[in-house]
Amino acid sequence: MGKALSFDELPSTEHAHEFVGAEHGDVPFSVILIHASPHAGPLLHRHPYAEVFVVESGTATLQLGEDDLIVNSGSIVVVPANVAHAFTNTGTSELRMTSIHGAADFDTEWLSGEDRVWASQPR
Repeated sequence: MGKALSFDELPSTEHAHEFVGAEHGDVPFSVILIHASPHAGPLLHRHPYAEVFVVESGTATLQLGEDDLIVNSGSIVVVPANVAHAFTNTGTSELRMTSIHGAADFDTEWLSGEDRVWASQPR
């Protein structure tokens, strides 16, 4: 049987709500619903699985390895497993973006020290 959740039922920070697949049965992916203010974004990090960003509104600059990519609403970005990445809201309004992680739990390696604002909190 399926289940509907409101965003308010998910763990959240000032910038995002998190859905951890492992906490909801046999769900093989996790999702971060990002709602970041201008200039906000996580430090450089990577995951041992692919991540897909769906930009719903706003503008972001994503660092993918050595490259920078500017994306706007209506964009989808695929980050392969183990590629270092970060993003910043480089627009003037809230960035609304969905981050789909190809794993039931978040597994993040912070490459320049843990980002306490963006790191998923233990449950």
